[in-house]
Amino acid sequence: MVKHIVAFKLTGTAAERREVSLKFKEALMALPKQIEVLRSMEVGINENPNETWDVVLTAVVDSMADVEVYAKHPAHVAAAGLLAGHKGDRACVDYEF
Repeated sequence: MVKHIVAFKLTGTAAERREVSLKFKEALMALPKQIEVLRSMEVGINENPNETWDVVLTAVVDSMADVEVYAKHPAHVAAAGLLAGHKGDRACVDYEF
């Protein structure tokens, strides 16, 4: 199994970042029903005003090859498109467990 963990730092006002984060979370949480290789999805929106990262997701798949399948799936691409114009930084870690 592989955990695919991604954190996003968004741009815009706090209200804009929150709105985008909520829409992004909703889209991501729908993905396990749409992408066969996706075993689970967890999405967190940062509640700590002292931190600068806005959203973190943890996806679980069976293999590193499945990370690529997930990443290229049209439903995932559409969800990622919700960040257009708001994505500042992105950090990612993939590891087997």
